[in-house]
Amino acid sequence: MTIHIQDLLSAHPALTTCQSDVEAARDLIIHTYEHGGRLLLCGNGGSCADCDHITGELLKGFLSHRPLSESDCMALVDALPEGESDPDLYLLAGQLQGGLPALSLPAQTALISAFSNDVDPSLVYAQLVWAQGKTGDLLICLSTSGNSRNVVLAAKAARAKGMLTLALTGERDSELSRLCDVTVQAPSSETYRVQEYHLPIYHYLCAAVEDHFFGADT
Repeated sequence: MTIHIQDLLSAHPALTTCQSDVEAARDLIIHTYEHGGRLLLCGNGGSCADCDHITGELLKGFLSHRPLSESDCMALVDALPEGESDPDLYLLAGQLQGGLPALSLPAQTALISAFSNDVDPSLVYAQLVWAQGKTGDLLICLSTSGNSRNVVLAAKAARAKGMLTLALTGERDSELSRLCDVTVQAPSSETYRVQEYHLPIYHYLCAAVEDHFFGADT
């Protein structure tokens, strides 16, 4: 099936106010992948959990099974020593799925705890962006207020690295809306309500991006 934004808006009519920004976010993610970039994501609390959730939808099949292409399967064959066969080859070729590269920065717990203890906790995401990010990558910043200090600093580091930036925030203008290339401002200022809106927004984004690259088949 084809993923339509109208399906999102029919289920959540309040999101009509940010439709154009959701579509811009979708196009920005597709642009990033089409040009060889990957996604880095950061946020705190519930937004931290959302980073892991989004990453999980991208790295494996979400609505599509994403079977390996013929060229991917041949690459697995070519990796074997000449003249040998490997029963694991059939497992790998049959079960591995196409992935869209994404990194949840809050999951880097060892670095976060070390940098917080040794340097400055407000800079943990900026440090990870500086070490992991490259020109053409996309940093997705999740913050219900749009002003979370460590996320704002990460966005500034990303801009300095030549990365693209996308923010998911609440309805109020913020530091992130000022800094980022695209900001999707969910139509609420209540933290829990903003997070409730962020879930269907990023589910739509993941589904639409997957459909673009793989085709949704369920």
